Amino acid sequence: MIKTLDELALMRISGRLLASVFEMLDRQDLAGMSTLAVNDLVEHFITVDLAARPASKGQYGYGYVLNCSRNEVVCHGVPSADEIIRDGDIINLDITLEKNGFIADSSKTYMVGTVSPQARRLVRVAQEAMWQGIRQVQPDAHIGDIGFAIERHAKKNGYSVVRDYCGHGIGREMHEEPQVLNYGRPGTGARMRPGMVFTVEPMINQGSRKVATLDDEWTVVTSDGKLSAQFEHTVAVTENGVEILTLRSDEQPSLGKN
Repeated sequence: MIKTLDELALMRISGRLLASVFEMLDRQDLAGMSTLAVNDLVEHFITVDLAARPASKGQYGYGYVLNCSRNEVVCHGVPSADEIIRDGDIINLDITLEKNGFIADSSKTYMVGTVSPQARRLVRVAQEAMWQGIRQVQPDAHIGDIGFAIERHAKKNGYSVVRDYCGHGIGREMHEEPQVLNYGRPGTGARMRPGMVFTVEPMINQGSRKVATLDDEWTVVTSDGKLSAQFEHTVAVTENGVEILTLRSDEQPSLGKN
């Protein structure tokens, strides 16, 4: 769905507010916190400090404002008072925010305390894979270009890409067209047009790309118990390339072509 200039202006506001949620989290010491405490902190910040709405709460019957996916959890981890974040963990926090009727979606994998070199490398490559995908975003390119770049970078570094979940169009609804797969072939899929807004959100696994869903019907884990990492931004196709609506102040991506 193509967004008008006025709609894009409102989406910029949502994106900037969501970026500030992560900037707030960057200042926290997550070690020793329960994932439910992180959820409650984020909910207070979004609703009180930002006067916005956590878009995930109530969506599809989900009761929380974020997903917290720790270590072998790929995505959709459910906050719990019993799940304590420990030194050495990696944890993806996936958060959505709605303001003025428009939704932004972003996630970041945090490295807590002293993280093993193997986990640190996975997190770095997952973030790089997201940027490789975002670098493909420009008018007249194809959605398949994004997935191809993501998977190529992951495989080059010895990792696999989860195929069960993907990026998506976003706007007034959390999930709109198009689907943005994290694998694919160049020159395939929908052609990008200025005004399109979607997420780029690769999930990169240490081992097999296969996943399983736990009995809570939300939490998705790696089938082999190895680590997984994810990063996500909401982006808009512009006349000249790409605008990252959820860009944080600490990020300075290089978006030149390969």
